Amino acid sequence: MAERALWTASEAEAATGGTAQGDWSATGVSIDTRTLTPGDLYIAIKGERLDGHNYVDAAFEAGAAAALVAADKADAWPNRPLLVVADTFESLNALGAAARQRTEARIVAITGSVGKTSTKEALRFILERQGPTSATTGNLNNHWGAPLSLARMPADTAYGVFELGMNAPGEIGPLSRLVQPHVAIITMIAPAHTEFFPSLGAVADAKAEIFEGLNGGIAILNRDNAFFPQLAVAAQATGVGRIVGFGAHPDAIARLIDAKLDSDGSDVTARFNGREIQYRVGQPGRHLIINSLAVLAAADALGADLSRAAADLADVPASKGRGERIRVTIEGGDIVIIDDSYNASPASMRAAFETLSQIRPIAGGRRLTALGDMLELGERSAELHAGLADALRENGIELVFTAGSQMEHLHNALPEGQRGAHAADSAALAPLLCDAVRPGDVITVKGSLGSAMARVVDALRSLEQTPTRAVNG
Repeated sequence: MAERALWTASEAEAATGGTAQGDWSATGVSIDTRTLTPGDLYIAIKGERLDGHNYVDAAFEAGAAAALVAADKADAWPNRPLLVVADTFESLNALGAAARQRTEARIVAITGSVGKTSTKEALRFILERQGPTSATTGNLNNHWGAPLSLARMPADTAYGVFELGMNAPGEIGPLSRLVQPHVAIITMIAPAHTEFFPSLGAVADAKAEIFEGLNGGIAILNRDNAFFPQLAVAAQATGVGRIVGFGAHPDAIARLIDAKLDSDGSDVTARFNGREIQYRVGQPGRHLIINSLAVLAAADALGADLSRAAADLADVPASKGRGERIRVTIEGGDIVIIDDSYNASPASMRAAFETLSQIRPIAGGRRLTALGDMLELGERSAELHAGLADALRENGIELVFTAGSQMEHLHNALPEGQRGAHAADSAALAPLLCDAVRPGDVITVKGSLGSAMARVVDALRSLEQTPTRAVNG
């Protein structure tokens, strides 16, 4: 059976005000020829460094159904299926807006300093078991990622799950007005990407821009976070219909009652609007327990089956670079890698250490960490890096390996016996860690994406003497 068209030439023409060249239909939308799937509409975005028009030929070679190009470039492809527009970026936004208007899907938007991607992935997982679901792919949450994610949403979608990110004030508001969510989640306000903000309160104000597109919908806020009152006031000022607090706080509507944590996950008892439910979170970590409350509160607000959603949380897998566990066989036994290399902030670092403390190493093994710089923390960066030393000690992490100029502050703050090694970057750290690991060790690898700690994960995986395998949970 042929895949159903996402956009026909006439639909895309109407959405953008452009002019179609040829009669074509596309089954997807792409702005990157490296990940383009045959049948996609390729949109040639001109960015600060690259001009997508230079890759139109490559897009057609990769199987693009058509290309959306600027009018002043279109003559280069006289015999190709095109959508010719005045401005390709504005047309991407127009496609996203049209996709949002043509669907009756129930939409949730998610932001926060930490936890937004794992929350988005958990919501996507449970909702797609209850109806056709469209969600942000990976980390496509910015000024071009959000409209691209919307443009990829089929008309018959039942649930939409969209992550909204920012680097500066004023960025989330336009995205929220584009997405027009029925439900908005703010996971937590904490130090992360604070370089462009004078205070955490200013970060909270910027995250609160997510309410601008809510139009009387439901705001789901972390009741345990110190910024709950500030966010609640901001939500009320935009006329939200209801505020749902989640967490362990006694006034939380989605309230944690009890949790039994183990190395593979957690058994949770929670209360939703007075109704007690029990469920399992299939990955370890208290932060995931708290975020599971937001996930279930959102599913309930969207009209999904709460009991079924809670049961499906046991099967949510860890994403690559976001807590995936990998077992590697080396000489003499196995090691377990926790690949958390995609992103990092002080709050998520502490959560990772707590999670590692709950995992029991194989006999004779140790708990180790390999940590790369946390980026965009501004003037307090040295202090925030060094400040992780107490959490590492409290969670019983035996050896800490660090990479980068900022992590050197942590290395110097550690007691001598806890210092594994320090290196200038992840490439230099990888062989030092590989030489130090021994059978039974559990190693958490974490850092901001720019610190390239995935290199360390790859180096540890290369020690494998038999094929590597993911660990359940």
